[in-house]
Amino acid sequence: MSQPRKFWMRWRVRVGYPVAALYWLLATPTPRWIAIGAAVAAAGLIVRAAASGQLRKNEELATSGIYAHTRNPLYLGSAILAAGFIIAAHSLSAGLLVAVYFCMFYYAVMRNEEDELREKFGAAFQEYAARVPLYFPNLFPAAKRPADGQTPQDFSWQQYRRNREYKALIGTVGALAIVWLRMWLRARYGY
Repeated sequence: MSQPRKFWMRWRVRVGYPVAALYWLLATPTPRWIAIGAAVAAAGLIVRAAASGQLRKNEELATSGIYAHTRNPLYLGSAILAAGFIIAAHSLSAGLLVAVYFCMFYYAVMRNEEDELREKFGAAFQEYAARVPLYFPNLFPAAKRPADGQTPQDFSWQQYRRNREYKALIGTVGALAIVWLRMWLRARYGY
């Protein structure tokens, strides 16, 4: 892993906390914008759930299902989830803050994970990467086949739980409650 990528990996979470606090302070949510944002966030959760229900980390290369459309469906789902929070904030400055944070950190994270997959799965990953885009999904993939020697993986609730994806759902509900609290405080105290 290159030094710049190590930096982005190491600082992603550390920077996330002050970004979240500043987002909250800049947000000017309303019930309507929170509802629209929650609907978009739900779409992101669905994408993440579809991916995590197929992903067998460190066991095999996921190449079928949603992974036949994008090599990074978890990050795509996270981006949609972030878009939901951008909408819920109803604030250009809060939205730009979240968008810049996401773009700064997640490209490096994706590239780092690609290096790890290339090292672990070699030619199978190279073939997969040659036909499936890194991030923006291909709506009509060239081939929906697993890598050599693997069988297609169907969605599994057991795998969803094993990957602890339910934490994203709990976190989203909690974060939306905090956005709602921000709206209530602004309406009640002008804060």
